[in-house]
Amino acid sequence: MSNAGHGFGTSAAIILVLFILLVIITKGILY
Repeated sequence: MSNAGHGFGTSAAIILVLFILLVIITKGILY
């Protein structure tokens, strides 16, 4: 995370999307 300015936006966006999908799938299974 030392070079947070280089390619951080794309990585953060991908991680955010994967996290949201994981939450949606988890809620879909639980509820």
